[in-house]
Amino acid sequence: MTVPLALSQTTINFTYLVAAVLLIVGMRRLSSPPTARSGNVIAAIGMTIAVVFTFLDPDIDSYWLIVVGMVIGAAIGIASARLVKMTAMPQMVALFNGVGGGAAALVAAAEFHRQAPLPGHLAGDGIGAMLFSALIGSISFAGSLVAFGKLQELLPGRPIVFRGQQVVNGALFAALLLFGALAGSLEAGVWIVLLLAGALVFGVMLVLPIGGADMPVVISLLNAFTGLAAASTGFVLDNTALIIGGTLVGASGTLLTVLMGRAMNRSLANVLFGAFGAVPAGGTAVAASSDGKSYREVTAEDAAVMLAYAKRVVIVPGYGLAVAQAQHAVRELADLLEKRGVDVKYAIHPVAGRMPGHMNVLLAEANVPYPQLFDMEDINPEFPRTDVALVIGANDVTNPAARSVPESPIYGMPILNVDEAANVVVLKRSMSPGFAGIDNDLYYEPKTAMLFGDAKSSVEKLVAGVKAA
Repeated sequence: MTVPLALSQTTINFTYLVAAVLLIVGMRRLSSPPTARSGNVIAAIGMTIAVVFTFLDPDIDSYWLIVVGMVIGAAIGIASARLVKMTAMPQMVALFNGVGGGAAALVAAAEFHRQAPLPGHLAGDGIGAMLFSALIGSISFAGSLVAFGKLQELLPGRPIVFRGQQVVNGALFAALLLFGALAGSLEAGVWIVLLLAGALVFGVMLVLPIGGADMPVVISLLNAFTGLAAASTGFVLDNTALIIGGTLVGASGTLLTVLMGRAMNRSLANVLFGAFGAVPAGGTAVAASSDGKSYREVTAEDAAVMLAYAKRVVIVPGYGLAVAQAQHAVRELADLLEKRGVDVKYAIHPVAGRMPGHMNVLLAEANVPYPQLFDMEDINPEFPRTDVALVIGANDVTNPAARSVPESPIYGMPILNVDEAANVVVLKRSMSPGFAGIDNDLYYEPKTAMLFGDAKSSVEKLVAGVKAA
């Protein structure tokens, strides 16, 4: 098929530079909800420019394959954007991220197959980029599928471990390096096939022992892997847009991984190899029992009166809110309280939910005003002046043991200091522990009242109670 309008590579590279600038500006505007919508549009324009001018590359000779792939991908993307619920956004992000890594690995393998039959045709830098993309892309693909399975509850959310697991993983990774070296030196297809297959197994083995509490970090890390794989594929194809875009994704994913680790006071090594939240041998998921401590249960009517006559209320959303899809009911409750003159704020922990920004996305869907959302560092000084802290489905991120119990597995993790509020109302299904597998000391404090039940149903009862107060 002839090229309708072929451009020089210099011109195409210049348009890629323009597209990259638009992507960077768009990503920068995504950092603030008021500018996020325009940031999405700007980034989309940049990506459109990159795709359009790629079509004008004179080296392309199979347009129909590209068009078929774009049509199928667009159909899946549009359906996903419209049908997937906001509560399932972490799963979709994990899945789409994995698809990107898998695509990079397939492109690298295809280029290896195309070039390897020519003796000595694979240059050192080219073969290195191919093998790196195949390795990292496959790991990202398989690991993201496991993360998706855990988030979708197709797989157990707890860490899946076995004796000698780290030794097996280490041996497998060493084998991958050997396969890569043999593929690069012998230029034989069998070795890159083994590399791809082994990397898929390693990706599964890498994520299986990671628990649900660490999913925000895992998603960020796998996102960085996909970016690095895409950038390497850019070197393989000599495509400037892929190099720049992949580098941006890799850098942002790496930075986000570091920030998420700091928010949990955990090192990346501890996240990957610590099996955080694993069930102890011969025990249950409750690593720390209540030891005879008692808790105070409250009715929705009593909790509603407490909220209605408060002056300052801080709402702390967690994953339980997301599962119950209670964000709209929470917004209605906040509106009612504000009409009564109550000052309402939202406390957002960096790792609340299943991915970075999960709570912000859910509350934005319910049109919660962004100025009411406060990061942990900004809201913690407010708790001593707060009349009621309303905790909805948040567990480990509110556990005072992180400050006071050195033996606790979450000791040192920055938390929301809800225990410093005058009163605490916790909406929870039961007294079961969170992802960390330990009791929350907050629930046994005299100032804490437990309201059991589905979060959405409980908030709706609070709405009815506030209206009647």
